Amino acid sequence: MKIIVAPDSFKGSRSAVQIAASIEEGIRHAFPDAEIIKLPMADGGEGTMEIIVQATGGSFVTVPVHDPLGRTIQARYGITGDGHTAVIEIAEASGLALLQREERDPRITSTYGTGELIRHALLSGYRQFIVCLGGSATNDGGAGMLQALGMRLSDAEGNELQQGGIHLSKLAVMDDSDLDSGIKESRFIIASDVRNPLCGENGASAVYGPQKGASPEVVKDLDQALVHYADIIHKQTGAIVASLPGSGAAGGTGAALLAFFDASMQAGARLVMDSIAFDKQIRDADWIISGEGRLDGQTGSGKAIEAVCEAAALRNIPVIAVCGSIEADAAYTTKLGLRACFSLVPGPCTVEEAIAKADEWMRERMIHIFSLLRTK
Repeated sequence: MKIIVAPDSFKGSRSAVQIAASIEEGIRHAFPDAEIIKLPMADGGEGTMEIIVQATGGSFVTVPVHDPLGRTIQARYGITGDGHTAVIEIAEASGLALLQREERDPRITSTYGTGELIRHALLSGYRQFIVCLGGSATNDGGAGMLQALGMRLSDAEGNELQQGGIHLSKLAVMDDSDLDSGIKESRFIIASDVRNPLCGENGASAVYGPQKGASPEVVKDLDQALVHYADIIHKQTGAIVASLPGSGAAGGTGAALLAFFDASMQAGARLVMDSIAFDKQIRDADWIISGEGRLDGQTGSGKAIEAVCEAAALRNIPVIAVCGSIEADAAYTTKLGLRACFSLVPGPCTVEEAIAKADEWMRERMIHIFSLLRTK
């Protein structure tokens, strides 16, 4: 039996690599001689850079940058195995995981550190970039990133704009005369699973602001600030980013990349699959096991499970998903292309317990699933 193990990470709990290892352990309890191929997945969020770099035999560069609150940290960017492409992951320098829960405040968090990573890669001579947008702590429209790369943002009095999304409401001038010249010489690909626009009820602030610490009142203020930001960008570049699909990725960082970097957007999951030769590796597979932290309405919007199911359907390979939680009915999961899906947790529990026992429970689910399949 040939089994493909292709989970995404369980955000805040386990990496895709760790989840894949636990899945394999459980399968081998029922099928010790199975051919198991582990293909950890990502969709542009946390872990995407690592998977692309490792799959291509690349390397990492570590540099000092500023975290979302301006503190100095060490962060990495990747270089693909061919030595030509820099892979930047926004979660490395501007990620939500870098903050304690009580520190989350999208009014003041900044993407400045992500801009520092890009600048270092530009100064090192790289001109091809993959920018992975997922897991950010920010809602600043990528303004901090632009500032780190030399753009001057100022208010009506000519004062340099403070960092953080809430201050975008005061933005009057975006002076790109000192913007790093290497940007125009470079090709940027955005890897993201987010199709949300920058502004509005489906925009960056409304959809993702609450998980970054925004109250309903703060969400409204941040959205109004991004509306103003989008208007300034339109006047300067002609780009209409307010309603552009994907411009809301990573708290609106997608908007800055699309407007000022002439970036192209690709589905993060598909980009990862191409990097690891997914379509080739699943040939003749009997089963594919996937999973993610939560299966819900967003899963069908470019997440890893959807991409895995689409690839599997072309070869009539059944897919089973095991997820931290499931907030979807059978009609939805069937539409995704799943043969079956299961929750990781055996019953009511705290989030802390679920995180602590994720490996144990994943092994148990696999033992039960494949013991049942063994009876066929």
